[in-house]
Amino acid sequence: MSENSTIRALLDSAGLHEPGTDAARVIVHGNRVIGSRLVRGLEVDARETADGIEADISVRGGVRIETPIHMCFGMLPETGKQHIVLRVRMGKGAAASILAHCVFPNALDITHSMDAEIEVGDGADYSYFERHVHGREGGVLVLPKARVRVGENARFKTEFELIKGRVGRIDVDYETHVGPRGVLEMIARISGRGDDRIRISETGILDGEGSRGVLKSHIALRDRARAEIHNRLVANAAHARGHVDCKEIVQDEAAASAIPIVEVNHPKAHVTHEASIGSVDSKQLETLMARGLTEDDAVERIIRGLLG
Repeated sequence: MSENSTIRALLDSAGLHEPGTDAARVIVHGNRVIGSRLVRGLEVDARETADGIEADISVRGGVRIETPIHMCFGMLPETGKQHIVLRVRMGKGAAASILAHCVFPNALDITHSMDAEIEVGDGADYSYFERHVHGREGGVLVLPKARVRVGENARFKTEFELIKGRVGRIDVDYETHVGPRGVLEMIARISGRGDDRIRISETGILDGEGSRGVLKSHIALRDRARAEIHNRLVANAAHARGHVDCKEIVQDEAAASAIPIVEVNHPKAHVTHEASIGSVDSKQLETLMARGLTEDDAVERIIRGLLG
């Protein structure tokens, strides 16, 4: 298959169109960079390895990239390994967002792992939205790991979404340190079926005065799927504020656990948490069915609302 055909197949599997000519992009199939386009102020140094790529991505200080940077990591074969090493540097006052798709439509035995180091400079704004698209068999092992530092008056937001196709196995490991008046938001939305296994471990450490953080995990489980959520938010400085929110819906023989941990190490800091695990809300279900929806359609709508 030609590189253009592979790009088209990956984008089609993700339900995407070709990015516009003004959009930066990096497309990786297995361990090959098969498409790239840069814009002013964005620097990407990507190197192929035996089973993936290593990439240094930086945005120069003061540069604000308005159009999202599109990244696509994927594999079309049924088996294989893809290991991504990312080092991201946002210069002082820079701003950029990344829209990343990880696409494995035919997976039977694929391992996709990522090790990321992210530095968000003072006054910078960085967001990373990662959407996974898997096939029906659940033959993917996903291992994303990131260590993040957020500078003074900087913002970092990450969203992880896996609601199309079977999860397979996933183990998320994120840790973020936030400086003075910095802002952190980490969101995960995952739908599990069959014998999928989901583990999320996210830690936010509010080290700077006036820093803020939110950890949010919304999980829907069916069949025999299992989920284990560990969200930890630590406030170490005056006027640090944070909240941990975990909601899980379980159906059939699915099972879930949620362990929200909040730590406050300064008398002027404040952190709250909320966790709920249970079946679909009966009042919501009755309301939707009274409006003419079948029970299955009503359940689907409630789950979409949780994961939306």
